[in-house]
Amino acid sequence: MFAGVQPAFVTPRATLSRLTVTWVGHSSLLIQLNGLNILTDPMWSERASPVPFAGPRRWVVPGIAFDDLPPLDVVVESHNHYDHLDSKTVRRLARAHPQASWIVPLGLASFVQQRGAPADAVAELDWWGEKKVGPVRIGATPAQHFSSRGFGDRGDTLWCGFAFVGANGQRVYFAGDSGYHPEFGAIGERYGPFDVALMPIGAYEPRWFMRYLHMNPEEAVAAFRALHGRVMVPIHWGTFKLTDEAMDEPPIRARAAWDAAGLPSSGYRQLAHGETLTL
Repeated sequence: MFAGVQPAFVTPRATLSRLTVTWVGHSSLLIQLNGLNILTDPMWSERASPVPFAGPRRWVVPGIAFDDLPPLDVVVESHNHYDHLDSKTVRRLARAHPQASWIVPLGLASFVQQRGAPADAVAELDWWGEKKVGPVRIGATPAQHFSSRGFGDRGDTLWCGFAFVGANGQRVYFAGDSGYHPEFGAIGERYGPFDVALMPIGAYEPRWFMRYLHMNPEEAVAAFRALHGRVMVPIHWGTFKLTDEAMDEPPIRARAAWDAAGLPSSGYRQLAHGETLTL
C-alpha cells in the first residue's frame, strides 16, 4: 500500500553539524545527531504481538534493512507495548551493536538486560530525568499513555517521550506514544525549540476509547505548536493496522490541520518508509 524509498543516512556516522532523521516505520527512526547514531523504539519483526502467528502484521517492510543499520550509539525505548518494544529485535540489536547505550523508562532495564544489553549500558529514567551520551543530552519527557505486556502488569513500568539536545545546539523531540496532554508546552520550554519533532498521528479511532492514549492528527499539530518546533515529521501510522481509521487517513488529516493552523508548508515533512530528512 505504501511504497518505500532508499535511505540516505550517512555511513558510518554523520558529521557533528549534520542532523538526519530516517523513518524505518511506525515509531522506529534512525536519528543522526551531533555525530551519534540514535535508534528509537526499534521494531523489525513481522508482527506486533507476543506470538508469531497472530496480531497486527506489518504492511510495509522496514525502511532500513536490519543489516544495513550503521553502528548504533544509543537505543531508546518509550514504553513496553509490542509495537514499540519487540523482544526479538532487542536481542538482535544487543548482539549486533554491543557498544550501544540503552535508555528506557523506569522499570524496563531488566527487559533489555535479559535480552543481552550489558547492565552497565542501560539507564532507566523517570520523567524529566536525563542521561548524557557523548555530546548529546537525552531527557525523558512526560507522556499520556500506559504500559502492559500481559494480564496483571498494567502500569508496572513507565512510559515517556525523549528530547535529544546536541552540544552544537541541534534539538530533536520524539514523542513516543501519547495522548494529548498539558505538558507539551513545558517540554518545549525546557528542551526546545526543536529543529524537528517526531509526532505520532495514528491509531486514534474509536475516539471515545483512544483519546486518552493516542493523539489524533489535529491534536498532534496542536502539540507541535506548543513545543515550538520548526519541522514536524508524522510517525506511528502506515505500518501496523492497530485501530479503526483507514491506514492512509492520518497524514491526510494531519496535513489539513497543519494548513488550517497557518503553519509554513515547508515545516510539515511526511516521510516515506526509508526516507531520510536532512536538516
